Amino acid sequence: MDNFEDGLEKQHVSPEMETNETIIYPSKYRKQHQPENVWMKSIISLALYLALGYYIFKQWEILLLITAIVMIHELGHFFAMKFFKYNDLGIFFIPLLGAYVSGSKREVSQKQSAVILLAGPLPGIIIGIILYLIDQNGAGYSILKISYSQIAFLFIILNLINLFPIYPLDGGQLLNRVFLNEESRWSKFFIFLSIGILCWAAIAIPFYVLLIFPAMMLLRMFGEKNISSLEKRIEEEGINTDLEYEDLPDEDYWKIRNILIEDYPPFKDVNPAPPFEYDEKEEKIMTTIQNLLHRHLIQDMSIAGKILIFLIWIAAIASPWLLKMDIPFLRQFGL
Repeated sequence: MDNFEDGLEKQHVSPEMETNETIIYPSKYRKQHQPENVWMKSIISLALYLALGYYIFKQWEILLLITAIVMIHELGHFFAMKFFKYNDLGIFFIPLLGAYVSGSKREVSQKQSAVILLAGPLPGIIIGIILYLIDQNGAGYSILKISYSQIAFLFIILNLINLFPIYPLDGGQLLNRVFLNEESRWSKFFIFLSIGILCWAAIAIPFYVLLIFPAMMLLRMFGEKNISSLEKRIEEEGINTDLEYEDLPDEDYWKIRNILIEDYPPFKDVNPAPPFEYDEKEEKIMTTIQNLLHRHLIQDMSIAGKILIFLIWIAAIASPWLLKMDIPFLRQFGL
């Protein structure tokens, strides 16, 4: 067994291992689990987030407050996903735009998705309401020279915006997965509508960095078309993709790998098998194969459950008006 210069293992099947009747396939590629790398990337993204944020705001107090609000929001998602046993979890910050939690799971439940999506904004809104009520009953409270009312405003408005029914915000994902069935035509129409709204908002505010989201969504939709053609080709080969990656036979891994090399442009420069050798792009190939394995959306949300989630969602959005809070940001829009 030899090694590439970058440390990737190389496996080769000698001619003696192959016959006209039998091919002995080496094991499929397995990524070495290094959770510290995930958290190192999280720390680096946080550092970039803080550096650019300070360059923009010039006030470390406001920057730390916004970062804390974003962190509380993402930790809500993180712990909910951890509770539901998602894999490869990590928190990543996007300068000027916020943060997101990454994780993977083959079987995705509507009930679990609803909890995960609401676990981000609801704690922040509740904290904002508590701070607002404290401020109403006693003036002069502050943290980092920022009044409770201002902190409450930021907690509520940042999380409330995230509940708007626009994809990929939490509210948009909730609508798409729980109420529209994300594989339906209505879902695709909703995503196109969200792209249009985001483009309009980025130009109207103006905040052109926001255009990153619709651009990424369009790229993803084009990518899904390529994935669909690959899935059809794999199905024609009689390969079962209705299983976990760990259960995928080694033979099927190498067959799917050859299909990717033949039909998927990013891997055109990879040598097909045989010989059975790992390439420098093997981790990306593995990730693509994992994405090709069918993910199941378990539609386990009853009508009563959907009504309950809808009421919680609407109550969270309406909380400033229910409490008769004076939020200047909303007043600018006549709300």
